[in-house]
Amino acid sequence: MQKLTYEEAVERAFGLFHWLLLVVCGWANASDAVEILCVSFLLPTARCDLQLSSSDMGLLTASIFLMMVGGYMWGYLADQKGRRRVLIVSLTVNGLFGGLASLAPWFWLFLLMRFISGIRVGGSIPVIFSYFSEFMPRLRRGAMISCLATFWMAGNILAALAWLVIPRTWVYLSLGTLDFKSWRVFVVLCSVPSITSALIFKLFMPESPKFLMEALAPIKKIFQSPFRSRSIPLLIIFYSISFYYGLWMWFPELFERTEDGGSPCANVSRPSAMVNATCDTVKTAYTDGFIIAAANLPGNIFTILVMDSTGGKALLGSLLLSSLSVFFIYVVQTKAQSLILSCIFSGVSVITWNALDVIGTELYPTKLSSALGFFTGVGRVAAIMGNLVFGRLVDANCAVPILLVSALLLTGGLVGLLLPQTRQTELT
Repeated sequence: MQKLTYEEAVERAFGLFHWLLLVVCGWANASDAVEILCVSFLLPTARCDLQLSSSDMGLLTASIFLMMVGGYMWGYLADQKGRRRVLIVSLTVNGLFGGLASLAPWFWLFLLMRFISGIRVGGSIPVIFSYFSEFMPRLRRGAMISCLATFWMAGNILAALAWLVIPRTWVYLSLGTLDFKSWRVFVVLCSVPSITSALIFKLFMPESPKFLMEALAPIKKIFQSPFRSRSIPLLIIFYSISFYYGLWMWFPELFERTEDGGSPCANVSRPSAMVNATCDTVKTAYTDGFIIAAANLPGNIFTILVMDSTGGKALLGSLLLSSLSVFFIYVVQTKAQSLILSCIFSGVSVITWNALDVIGTELYPTKLSSALGFFTGVGRVAAIMGNLVFGRLVDANCAVPILLVSALLLTGGLVGLLLPQTRQTELT
């Protein structure tokens, strides 16, 4: 009998199972996007029920990014206990506490539920890509991981369908002292993808064959030779691009504040305290969010088509275009122009994320797959800082955080030149 290497065996076995695996892992990836973005869409309405100031909203949007706590922990557990087992647990935790958040009558309790849910999201994002990549043959891996990353756009679109739920004032249920309004229904709906993903992994999915073959090593090796020269640039890139979540999570709020015309920074100097504030939902703010989410599609299609031929490193140049588009969001003077540039930013930035998903799995051997969880955790530190900075400055001078996002994206694009090319690299 002929003895095959792991890569040769996987190459020969590619077929229907891998496409089904793409759908299952893609749905789990979409559940992460839904969970992260749902808070930004419910803020314009929930701020009234929960009595939120801009600082409170910044803290709330940052809470989901406290998955930095979970990134390393879940990655380590995945290396020790198996990818599938960790995915089942982390997805279940997210769905459970994400749903329970809908019953929270006070801000601090809602924040706690979101924090616990955030710890779980940090577990599934890096593990999903490690799990998926270990089934993929080398020559197809780049395109298939790009396809998997495309499901993040699907999650964006699902979350952006808030405009079909939240503006419905007739969606109302009284539970004693708790008014279960439409935004709470939306929170429950956002927990469904995670719960269903956990069930599918539990009932139908196998463990990663690569994990079953090898004994796995600790994370500290990523900053030792020969990995140090790639780990430091990758750390900077993850931090740079993740800081932009501060802008992304505030898009619905910024668009609501510009309903009367002007750029996002033209009308945000007014205080957003609850005095004289209205709880009426501005439907166009959600429609704009839906359009921006759908703008991911061209970037996703582009990466699927070119990833295997160009490699992920070349596509990191999209960070430079992202930086330019964010800068012009500050410069423009009308809401229509802001929306167009936000869509351009959405379409370009997803190219970078897809490239990082591929590079992150190919820069390190499988036994160090938790490295991606570490870098994801670093990114969440940046996301937390971005949301807190926006929460503090959005009422005083929103130009500062917007231009800071632009500068960090430019930095990440330049640092990306230091990374090695990984096109069609064998997993070791």
